[in-house]
Amino acid sequence: MLKWAIIFAIVSLVTGWLGFTGVAGATGTIAKILFAIFLILFLIALLAVFGILKMA
Repeated sequence: MLKWAIIFAIVSLVTGWLGFTGVAGATGTIAKILFAIFLILFLIALLAVFGILKMA
């Protein structure tokens, strides 16, 4: 998930540099969403590892 967020961020930077602002905005939004999902899943996994989150 983090890998795809980084890829989309790089694509956003390159397309923004080339002047394709619509594509840059769309890929930037996708990168932000993927990074947010990654952070949520990472925090859930971290809580589960330390036993704070009780899994049934």
